[in-house]
Amino acid sequence: MTSTTDPALSELLNSRIRDVRDYPKPGVLFKDIAPLLADAEAFGALTRALAERARELGATKVVGLEARGFVLAAPAAFAAGLGFVPIRKKGKLPGEVFARSYDLEYGSATLEVQCDAFEPGEKVLVVDDVLATGGTIAASLDLVQEAGAELVGVVVLMELGFLTGRAKLASHLHGAPLETLVVV
Repeated sequence: MTSTTDPALSELLNSRIRDVRDYPKPGVLFKDIAPLLADAEAFGALTRALAERARELGATKVVGLEARGFVLAAPAAFAAGLGFVPIRKKGKLPGEVFARSYDLEYGSATLEVQCDAFEPGEKVLVVDDVLATGGTIAASLDLVQEAGAELVGVVVLMELGFLTGRAKLASHLHGAPLETLVVV
């Protein structure tokens, strides 16, 4: 499992993630990143780390997944001097889109990216808040490839290590690194 090389960053970020019991339903322990986002030191450290990783990987765009991935990816793209591309839920983007459906534990969903979001061969870092079962990120990686971009890496704020998301993504990464900043 690849995680951050900076234990102090992991500790800072993890200290600002709040556990909310029984949300959104009984028996679930929700990991709330709102306190992290509200803390200028922690949010700044996260943004700088994501921007640095994008530069190290040679990314030309940073992709954020709806919705909390937007909050992480957009400022990181700005800080790295790169463009930002949103991957959104079905029906939220104008114009022609590539679409990918995937299964959830309670049904299915569809994600979309605009067909002209990338130049052919553009190098992309995908950023999201949580890696759980891997379905959302897998669909997004397929969209990046379909849109003609080259995946250079995936960084997630937190990985739920007790789930199988990492294994599910192996065939979608095409050799690109998958990194997590906090593993719970």
